[in-house]
Amino acid sequence: MRSLLDVAAPAKLNLFLHITGRRADGYHLLQSVFMLLDWHDTLDFELRPAGQLSREDLGAPLPEEDLTLRAARALQQATGTGQGAHIAVHKRLPAEAGMGGGSSDAASCLLALNRLWKLGLPLGALERIGLSLGADVPFFLRGRNAWVEGVGERITPVGVPAARFAVVKPPRGLATKEIFGNATLKRDSDSATISGFAADPWGFGHNDLEPVARQLCPEVGEAIGWLGSQGLRARMTGSGSAVFALLPPGTSLAQAPEHWTQAGWVVRVCGNMEAHPLVGWAPSDDSVGG
Repeated sequence: MRSLLDVAAPAKLNLFLHITGRRADGYHLLQSVFMLLDWHDTLDFELRPAGQLSREDLGAPLPEEDLTLRAARALQQATGTGQGAHIAVHKRLPAEAGMGGGSSDAASCLLALNRLWKLGLPLGALERIGLSLGADVPFFLRGRNAWVEGVGERITPVGVPAARFAVVKPPRGLATKEIFGNATLKRDSDSATISGFAADPWGFGHNDLEPVARQLCPEVGEAIGWLGSQGLRARMTGSGSAVFALLPPGTSLAQAPEHWTQAGWVVRVCGNMEAHPLVGWAPSDDSVGG
């Protein structure tokens, strides 16, 4: 195997996001449901000798040291492999959107290189590497819609009905650190339960980060208002700045304001997915142990 092509790295939505506390080390404790979308980046991998790592940007340019290269280096260091790779990234997901694009790229990179380099690491080992890269990476490695707790490491699969969503991303992004560091952020939401979510998956909860995000980026409120004007109940995903709303069956989305198109807003209709396209690419810990 010399290459792996068109490897998918899908986006996610946070159906809700509650901050329930803060650890002594400053990390926030959260509860959320992460849901996979059929909107994704794609990555190509070609084997390279002598540990060489390089990246080519086929879509929007990425930072010099992005999460795909960091993931590849972390996998090299964890395994001691002398193999390398050239990684081509076709970036379709918007940055600083709260949709997990960078973390998803990192997860797909770990899964693909584990296969390309024939390392055979089980999922648990990849998750430990992934958590060092970002709190959302283990979710994408598991590859199922999930109830997520702690700092993102406690993951319980949950079912969500098949549905369509309107997603709106303003041109301005939001930095996660800036929101979590804001003094006005609500950090004491009551603990929720999976059964409470299951009773009303599309209406459950709220996003504790949204009020701060709307202060920092008024376009978040503008996007929510535009969707609301069509009778859609919208909220922000993750730390923003993207917002989303459930599209009931038979509902069409109105044409976006003309000035949005000129200013670089992104408006898209997506469906959710039951499973990540790369589910099964790494052996489960049970199968390795047994």
